[in-house]
Amino acid sequence: QVQLSESGGGLVQAGGSLRLSCACSGRTFSNYAVGWFRQAPGKEREFVATISRSGASTAYADSVKGRFTISRDNAKNTVYLQMNSLKPEDTAVYYCAANRNLPLIAAVDQPDYWGQGTQVTVSS
Repeated sequence: QVQLSESGGGLVQAGGSLRLSCACSGRTFSNYAVGWFRQAPGKEREFVATISRSGASTAYADSVKGRFTISRDNAKNTVYLQMNSLKPEDTAVYYCAANRNLPLIAAVDQPDYWGQGTQVTVSS
């Protein structure tokens, strides 16, 4: 079993930055691809970013490309999402998720494990 725990959310003004963390426990973290997803009120959960087991490969949703950066530190069992130039439309609950068998995670039906989410609110 894998336990994922997000942190780092909060309230920030438009144009500001936040760094989210996803801490993993329970299994060898480097065996899992990890993705970040988000869900705004009244909307479906959507893909944000993903990173491969080694960290060598990443992918981003078009809406965050150039503003968000995903990274991982396997020695610390943690994946990060650095979010810059935040916009009000980035307001959502952000979730991290993991899958052992896929090289990357880019769809909501792909993760085997989910965290509980962390709220990000961007004011205009």
